[in-house]
Amino acid sequence: MREFHRHMPVLAARVCSVAVLGAALCVVADTGTDGGQWRHHGGDHASTKYAPLAQIDMGNFSKLEVAWRWKSADQKIPFGDGKRYYTGHYRATPLMVGGRVYAATSHGQVAALDPATGRELWVYDPKSYAKGQPNMQPLQTRGIEYWTDGKVERLFVATMGKQLVSIDVATGKPDPAFGDNGIVDLANDLGPGDYIINNITHGAPPIVLADTVIVGSKIFDYGLRNNSPPGHIRAYDARTGKFKWRFHTIPREGEPYVETWENESWRKAGNTNAWSMLAGDDELGLVYLPISTSTNDYWGGKRHGANVYAESILCLDAATGKRVWHFQTVHHGLWDYDIASAPNLVDVVVDSRPIKALAQVSKTGFTYVFDRRTGEPVWPIEERPVPQSDVPGEKSYPTQPHPTKPPPFERLGITEDDLIDFTPELRAEAVEIVKRYRLGPIFTPPIVRGAGGKLGTIVMPGAAGGANFPGASVDPDTGILYVESQTTPVGMALVPPRSGTSDWDYVISYVPTPGPQGLPLLKPPYRRITAINLNTGEHVWQIPFGNGPNKHPAIRHLELGPLGSPYGDAVAEGGILLTKTLLISYLSKRGEIGRSANGSYLRAFDKATGEPLGEVDVGIRLHGAPMTYMHAGRQYIAVAGGGRRGDDELVAFALPRGG
Repeated sequence: MREFHRHMPVLAARVCSVAVLGAALCVVADTGTDGGQWRHHGGDHASTKYAPLAQIDMGNFSKLEVAWRWKSADQKIPFGDGKRYYTGHYRATPLMVGGRVYAATSHGQVAALDPATGRELWVYDPKSYAKGQPNMQPLQTRGIEYWTDGKVERLFVATMGKQLVSIDVATGKPDPAFGDNGIVDLANDLGPGDYIINNITHGAPPIVLADTVIVGSKIFDYGLRNNSPPGHIRAYDARTGKFKWRFHTIPREGEPYVETWENESWRKAGNTNAWSMLAGDDELGLVYLPISTSTNDYWGGKRHGANVYAESILCLDAATGKRVWHFQTVHHGLWDYDIASAPNLVDVVVDSRPIKALAQVSKTGFTYVFDRRTGEPVWPIEERPVPQSDVPGEKSYPTQPHPTKPPPFERLGITEDDLIDFTPELRAEAVEIVKRYRLGPIFTPPIVRGAGGKLGTIVMPGAAGGANFPGASVDPDTGILYVESQTTPVGMALVPPRSGTSDWDYVISYVPTPGPQGLPLLKPPYRRITAINLNTGEHVWQIPFGNGPNKHPAIRHLELGPLGSPYGDAVAEGGILLTKTLLISYLSKRGEIGRSANGSYLRAFDKATGEPLGEVDVGIRLHGAPMTYMHAGRQYIAVAGGGRRGDDELVAFALPRGG
């Protein structure tokens, strides 16, 4: 099979050489989960998503069976009277601590379950939905945070109803010493400003370092106006709920980097929030926050300048909220390239130098690697000139950061060389299609619809492409990072808003980018998994993830191998679970056997080579991040699924008893 892109390594699985493995094994860290537990959303605060368990292995993975199922407590909430709302996909990641599984529901409830049977032990309902119509639907609560000081144990959840809740793990009741009977109102503590507070909500779990609870927020351009609240980061005392500090992700007057918001645009710009998961170094006392784009995502005519801290990796002192370092991955963003996942923390050895590293994957298709203490790039990151915008009122940034290592894990930008070419006929059709669009390298700006006779700009990786909120996983024993990504070309055009709907000059209009005869527009792979050695900055292997459209009538006769699930079916969900020998993820059956199929395939790969090892047919569509734990001598893998049809549930798999 030909190489699909000049910037990508070959896609067939390649065995890691002895020399590469030898370099990897000089890593000094040994993190990941311990004791068979899963204490945090990413397994640990380093977001490794790694558990050194080996009962489920290369030889028996396909023998997994459903050990138990738990129907989400959301199903017990009655419809009507402003109670139960549409929830969409169920994506929450459960925890396993001290012999109990803890799970959040999309409505923000928290349940304790028996880890062997899934039997419900208690459910706490903060009734966030009873506060009135949520400002963002479908509802999604993606996880919870566990904390203990050695005496008390608490679970923290940030709800869609702007609540930070502290729950006693033993009783399932709110902690009366925390806030107002266990609840802190997150509509407060944003600081001075004329904000529409209804335009802020929460979905990702908070993180607790020492005795400080740090909370992000979920703010998007709900009102299409330049008045969304800024996503300032807030922190509270884990015992009392007392407000501790606030960090301004959009600087205020007199603060560093306020000059990057020209014409005092910092006064009204919003968003720039940490809507995704967070990471932290407990030993260093540092918290790491992935920050999103500012309002609006695609036209920056009211916010000229670089717009620090938008689309930055932000490191703060967890106890004080003081900035330690930051790195802006995109200046003056116009593509919705917000950092959508927690960074991964791992200790590596680069050129014989031990480094406490942070690796951040992104929608851009880049992996940004830093010394997590200082923010110094491990390998140079170069500012390179990029195409400039011709949209009226826009002033795009002249350069953008390009890491020199590791190589990109996704296709960057688009030219005619990237178009599908399995047959001359398909190639000719694709060439005709793209004549209606502007093409270019990564960071080619959107155009006004119709400019130059074009429908829009094809953006690659797109806003839903590259690495989205599942992020990456990392093996702390080898320093190898694994990232699942999507090749998702997005047609973007700017249009004047309808009269009276917005105070911006332009808003986004997504333009379909159909391929020839119902096939994707670009060459495969359409979804992939890449293994990256963070000791060397090189790819170890890369494989297409999923069969994709290789049975399509126009190409079936070519007998192609796996192409990767097409982007129409590869919704950003799931993620990668790592164990001692396995890499575990899943795919929707829709992308494998047809759009009418329901359910998923849970699949395992050899994490050293990318070789597929086995799969489990699951009757429900999976959506959450898989996790694993050990209980009473039995290893389990649990993952959330369903949701759109009121069928949201947590499913746990294990080997047959006695097997």
